[in-house]
Amino acid sequence: MSYEDRDMQGVYVDSGHKGPGPELMGADTLIGDHVHNLKDEHLGDIKEIMLDMRSGKIAYAVLSHGGVFTIGEKLFAVPWDALTLDTVNKRFTLNIDKERLDSAPGFDAGHWPNMANPAWASEIHRYYDTPH
Repeated sequence: MSYEDRDMQGVYVDSGHKGPGPELMGADTLIGDHVHNLKDEHLGDIKEIMLDMRSGKIAYAVLSHGGVFTIGEKLFAVPWDALTLDTVNKRFTLNIDKERLDSAPGFDAGHWPNMANPAWASEIHRYYDTPH
């Protein structure tokens, strides 16, 4: 299901703006969106969106990968800057090979990291090659 399918308020009606998609989006409409890599391999789904309350910006998208019905799934905090909205396919793109994602720093639903920890954040941004 894409963000357009979850748009109950009609926010994403084309208003004639120029650009690759909606200029503002509700975070709840992005939860569940698929994430693919540049080889068009399905990497997982957006499970949560983490806001940096100091800056007011999105810090990470939590990507769920693997498992069946959340059993055995691994979660990854992906820097928001590493994701690109694919408006044609109504999903996100992450420029990473599936094998590299498998070995990325991750966590399970019962053991979330302290995402406000600067050392943890530096490691994640370095892994995904995004500015921090």
